[in-house]
Amino acid sequence: MSLFKSLDSAFIDGEWIKSSDTSIFPVFNPASLESITQVPNCTKNDAIKAIESAKIAFRNHAKTSAFERSNWLMQWYTAIEDNKAALAELVTQESGKPLAEAIAEVQYAASFFQWFAESIKRPQGEIISPSTTNKRLMTIKQPIGVVAGITPWNFPIAMLAKKVAPAIAAGCSFVLKPAAETPLSALALAKLSKQTDLPKGLFNVVTSTHSADIGDVFTTHEFIKKITFTGSTEVGKKLLAQSADTIKSTSMELGGNAPFIIFDDADLDTAVDGLMVSKFRNSGQTCVCANRVFVHNALMEDFLQKLTDKVNLLSVGNGLDEGSTIGPLINQNGFDKVATLVQAAIEQGATCLVGGKPHNKGGTYFEPTILTGVTDSMAITQTEIFGPVVPVLSFTDETDVIARANDTPYGLAAYFFSQNLNRVFRVSEQLKAGIIGINEGMISHANVPFGGVKASGIGREGADVGLEAYLETKSLCIGNVA
Repeated sequence: MSLFKSLDSAFIDGEWIKSSDTSIFPVFNPASLESITQVPNCTKNDAIKAIESAKIAFRNHAKTSAFERSNWLMQWYTAIEDNKAALAELVTQESGKPLAEAIAEVQYAASFFQWFAESIKRPQGEIISPSTTNKRLMTIKQPIGVVAGITPWNFPIAMLAKKVAPAIAAGCSFVLKPAAETPLSALALAKLSKQTDLPKGLFNVVTSTHSADIGDVFTTHEFIKKITFTGSTEVGKKLLAQSADTIKSTSMELGGNAPFIIFDDADLDTAVDGLMVSKFRNSGQTCVCANRVFVHNALMEDFLQKLTDKVNLLSVGNGLDEGSTIGPLINQNGFDKVATLVQAAIEQGATCLVGGKPHNKGGTYFEPTILTGVTDSMAITQTEIFGPVVPVLSFTDETDVIARANDTPYGLAAYFFSQNLNRVFRVSEQLKAGIIGINEGMISHANVPFGGVKASGIGREGADVGLEAYLETKSLCIGNVA
């Protein structure tokens, strides 16, 4: 941790700075509710300064070779790997997640730097067969320009890596506003960037609680050519609307309401293990969490017993404490939302099989919870829970459960468990989601596209399409070739 003890400044043009009006805000540890440090509460003027710095950096370095940019990313990757333990501890301190999960997140983040360092060296553009013999047709790929990114608190280092690594690989410069709850991971990556050959101004971090003000600058400034955002659908819609006047490219990874379906031919132990990973990672605070668990009636009794046994083994506590597997919820608002949803479900007829109330540790800890007798009309099945709560619904018919799973404005992730190959293809093609987990609860990898349909977003991150998002395709037509 010693390397990251003095993270108390924003990072603009390769320099550590205070806000233009010298204001600051505290960063709290959700486990102890104590302040970790204070960081600059940057203003619109600071955001503009960062954008102007990124514009100059882009102009100066737009013609760097793919191999040079690859080298920068590999140096960054190495720095992350060399400081993995300290970064993970920092992630746990500011987000509350268990240390083992934080270590996994850091490794996941590093994989994006490695992946895009390798993929940018692959051929870009194509040669196209001409329609006449005296012409030659081809395309080239060029960086889109200055990119503005807004990242959430639930994966403070991974969500950043998904955006920054491909942008730098493509030749873009980047201005980041991390979530006010978790700005330290972004500042730590900025500090590690100083150990690389990355030119100043290509990566900037603006810390602020003035989300609307910074978002307004990002979406209206003429230098910004692309907005990439991960967060709520409500905020995503506002950013899209604000970006319209300047016709910006956008990537939006928004909310989810993931169905998790266990068919009668599923391997039940595999299904329960997959559910534990999907539902309880980061205390249920992920956009791809299992939000509605549909279990075939024939398996319900055995399923509930196996799930109860697993949930009762979870250990609630400070993420830095050995053995803790469930940390606190991020803040009081998040805690109140979960408590309200659970209580409303119980009042509407659901039965609490396990948990169901604030944990006796106090603060924002909530008991891992299993609810049975849940219906499709309850608020808890219509809302992204973002807490350690499993709402269990029953079904008997495949067609019916697919219709129920799709009956939501969202379409980010979906999961189902079956050992029938025909069903695997049939259900995969009918579920309306951008990412499908089949007999698996962990679905995100650097080399696989990540993103949703419907109100869950626009575009994809990761894989080759994640790089394409930061490139413009230019067509070349060469005439009068002898």
